[in-house]
Amino acid sequence: MPPIAHDNVVTALVSGSRRRSEESVARPTMRDVASTAGVSLKTVSRVVNSEIGVRPATAARVEAAIAQLGFARNDVARSLRHGRANALGLVIEDVANPFYSAIARTVEDAAHARSHILITGSCEEDAERERELVLRLLRRSVDALLIVPAGDDHRYLQPELDDGIPIVFLDRPPHGVETDTVLLDNVGGARAAVAHLVAHGHERIAYVGDPPPLYTAAQRLAGYCAALRDAGLPAVEELVSAGPHDAASAERAVRDLLALPAERRPTAIFTANNRNTVGALRALRDSDGTVALVGFDDFELADMLPVPVTVVRHEPAEMGRIAVEMAYLRLDGDDRAPQRRTIACEVVARGSGELPAP
Repeated sequence: MPPIAHDNVVTALVSGSRRRSEESVARPTMRDVASTAGVSLKTVSRVVNSEIGVRPATAARVEAAIAQLGFARNDVARSLRHGRANALGLVIEDVANPFYSAIARTVEDAAHARSHILITGSCEEDAERERELVLRLLRRSVDALLIVPAGDDHRYLQPELDDGIPIVFLDRPPHGVETDTVLLDNVGGARAAVAHLVAHGHERIAYVGDPPPLYTAAQRLAGYCAALRDAGLPAVEELVSAGPHDAASAERAVRDLLALPAERRPTAIFTANNRNTVGALRALRDSDGTVALVGFDDFELADMLPVPVTVVRHEPAEMGRIAVEMAYLRLDGDDRAPQRRTIACEVVARGSGELPAP
């Protein structure tokens, strides 16, 4: 009696037979296209890769053969032959944050225009995750890499830079390597925001922002302190909440500030990013409506609230555009020393930042 086949064995045999049956139908190759069109293999290659030097009538014959056979170029094999993946890598902090999603969309559009794909990952302010994502992308042989860094040591990228792989840092500078970088004028933007509040009579101005080890947070806190010095005002420790990273923690921080005794309570608040601003707004909706607010980063519907939010505006899309432009310039042969570009910021007065001091 033959042995009884277990279900998993039967399934494997059936699956194997199906795979062999499917593999017996070979994919059409460029050689098949050349034979059908009656042209050389080189002519097919030129048509497939949109190269010049093929007569229109011949190109039409090749394209008809491609359609007839259902030929599709194997981009993976082509990239292996040429040592490039026709892809850009982008590592950001949080794709759900409108600031970073605007950057990603701009980079993706630019990549699409060059017939590249974009591979994106979020590192969530985790230096180890940043490094892991970056190395994964490099193993995929991406043509260029754009990074919003979380870590403070990027010497691990030096071999890739030495090999000529374009690497561009956005929003925060690299540490330990020299490469192209695109930053905001964080100090200038924060300084202008606090000066705007001072101009409306405020002296007790609170700061709510990320922990100072983050480059942008440290820069914006420096701008806040510089504006107070400009106005001859002290930086009061209890009015500085340098720690909230998301809307929920910012809301708690602002509620604590509003719970201070009246003579120590802030009359105005500067929030150092869009998530901090959202948290502040949630806390302020339960207040008496007299606390002024200016937030760094514009955000959707900020101008549609009952009291529209005054913001330090910049263009995240512009940051993405400049960064991807730098990457493609390097791919096209630009061998200048690493460049640093700074994007200007402006205060947009809408109402919340113009409330006068009581």
